Amino acid sequence: MSNYDKQSLAAHKKHQGKLAVTSLVPLKNKKDLSIAYTPGVAAVCELIASDKRLARAYTLKGRTVAVISDGSAVLGLGNLGPEAALPVMEGKCALFKEFANVDAFPIVLATQETEKIIATIKAIAPTFGGINLEDIAAPRCFEIEEALKRELSIPVFHDDQHGTAIVVLAALLNALRFTKKEIGKIRIVINGAGAAAVAVYRILVRAGVTRGNVIMLDSKGILHADRGGLRGYKKELANETNRKGRVGNLSIALEGADVFIGASVANALDASWIELMADSPIVFALANPNPEIAYEAAQKTKIAVFGTGRSDYPNQINNVLAFPGVFRGALDVGAAMITEEMKLAAAVAIAKLVSVKELSATYILPTPFDPRVAKVVAKAVASAGKIG
Repeated sequence: MSNYDKQSLAAHKKHQGKLAVTSLVPLKNKKDLSIAYTPGVAAVCELIASDKRLARAYTLKGRTVAVISDGSAVLGLGNLGPEAALPVMEGKCALFKEFANVDAFPIVLATQETEKIIATIKAIAPTFGGINLEDIAAPRCFEIEEALKRELSIPVFHDDQHGTAIVVLAALLNALRFTKKEIGKIRIVINGAGAAAVAVYRILVRAGVTRGNVIMLDSKGILHADRGGLRGYKKELANETNRKGRVGNLSIALEGADVFIGASVANALDASWIELMADSPIVFALANPNPEIAYEAAQKTKIAVFGTGRSDYPNQINNVLAFPGVFRGALDVGAAMITEEMKLAAAVAIAKLVSVKELSATYILPTPFDPRVAKVVAKAVASAGKIG
């Protein structure tokens, strides 16, 4: 058990979690009670009943996001169930508040059935201005998000997909600036074919990456059009990617690749395979809590730019750079959804915070504590939302 593990356990036990509810209005006397509750609150109820859109202005709805999980894909730890997902959801809510002043509430569900999850979220949606889905396994997460986007009039955002994708794109844009490579010409290997990997692939293509220059792998190896047994989104990916029709494992996929993006499991990338990649390779090893290749091992290879999801190493590629500002911007303009244009705008805004003078092999992204991040992301998302 690491020192971080011990300290985290102690902190969570001491405070009984990470969140608390506080009142925004005084409750010191009869007058206060009459304004905050009965009889005064009846006027607010009647006003909202006349136009439910006013709930955004007169209640917490306009500033509050639900952070919801079924516990089926907690971090990189797997299907731990709803109770074990709750510490992550609490943490997410704390980040929303700290970095973008968005109030968020953790909700974990005692079901992993797609239709029940959809029905439950639809039933509680009137309380919230947005829905942040978290740690829900693929392909169920795709179905849930798409259904909710169709049926709700508030933003629905699966952060494991889109938050990851936004920050990966921002990191790649700056890594390419540093290595002087062109986005339309690079070859990319994405190890993983789950929610995060698929979203990363899709945003990279929208940003200019050539579909056929991407190779994706699942636990059984490279996705290719002739591989039997593929269905649904994996079959679509196999038909879109891997133009040269490579077959086999990760070492074969990496031959001549400019970029490795890991959205899989710890220690999946052998250090010797880095030598098979193109000159000045870019490696983003994002498995949490332990990356696809250890930081120490990566430093002994020819990797030009190395990033992980961890805060104790340089180039942390972490969703916290995206989701607070994304929701802040969406809430600010009362957006009904988070569009592809808003996601691209967020990625570009994050990347631009690193100036040409600051850019280096160990600094391709601003830190989560940079006070500019959530503000510029929110502004970019709000601007794209107005256009959309």
